[in-house]
Amino acid sequence: MIKPTKKQGQYLAFLHYYMKLNGRAPAEYEMERYFKVSPPSVHQMILTLEKKGFISRIPGQARSIQLLIPRGEVPDLD
Repeated sequence: MIKPTKKQGQYLAFLHYYMKLNGRAPAEYEMERYFKVSPPSVHQMILTLEKKGFISRIPGQARSIQLLIPRGEVPDLD
């Protein structure tokens, strides 16, 4: 299985903890604020994580991200 890069791992960790605390996936703008990056950067990361099989989502549907990797493979959030 492909391992996420450090940066990808941080996004996966953010997704995991956000969903655990809030019961739903974050909006892209919440990731923009947390990581202090631009909207296109977050969107590109989401597309990359999906392409690599780490997440699934329904295009055009807000907050539809689902993690596809086991919790044990999600790194800690720095």
